[in-house]
Amino acid sequence: MRILFIGNSFTARNNLPGLIASLAAERGITVEHRLISAGGASLRQHLNAGNALTEIATGNYDTVVLQEQSTLPAKNPTRMHENIRDFHTAISAAGAETALYMTWSRKNQPQEPLTTAYATIAAELGATLIPAGLIWQHFQATHPTPPLHAPDDSHPALAGSYLTACVFMITLLHEDPAGISIPIKGLDNDSADLLRQAAWEICESLAGTG
Repeated sequence: MRILFIGNSFTARNNLPGLIASLAAERGITVEHRLISAGGASLRQHLNAGNALTEIATGNYDTVVLQEQSTLPAKNPTRMHENIRDFHTAISAAGAETALYMTWSRKNQPQEPLTTAYATIAAELGATLIPAGLIWQHFQATHPTPPLHAPDDSHPALAGSYLTACVFMITLLHEDPAGISIPIKGLDNDSADLLRQAAWEICESLAGTG
């Protein structure tokens, strides 16, 4: 699968695309990926800059993953939805699929506004929803460790990025990450096992409840 990621440090931190590709390789799937990222960027900033639209128009990708600026979905979902619609038009014209990477709230802030904003536009456009923030919410409700947030209470720690990669594995690649045993530098094996298994169990539970 050829994936273009468009976002900011929530995608770039800990090389999320690389984590996804490593997981996929263990299931015999080759993921070729490119990231267009700018610190703190919104999707509107990427649209205005033009580089992302130029890359999409090459037609070199099966899927384009969109990650909005982390607080905009809660602060201004209308603007966020406009941004995604504009990207979706370009993505569809290039023959690719749109996937929406739902991020997480700041630590101890409500997740629901982000979940609603992403789920609403995904349903409208028929885009694939990668509900990472929602899975974070469920994981943190029952697992105090490993911490998913970095010390700034905003960006992902390695465990958070790895859990996110597992959610991509399940919802975008339709593969179960549980049981994969590749070592992750900086993450102990028990934590990695827990994150893989929890991602699968939470996604399955949520799918079962509709």
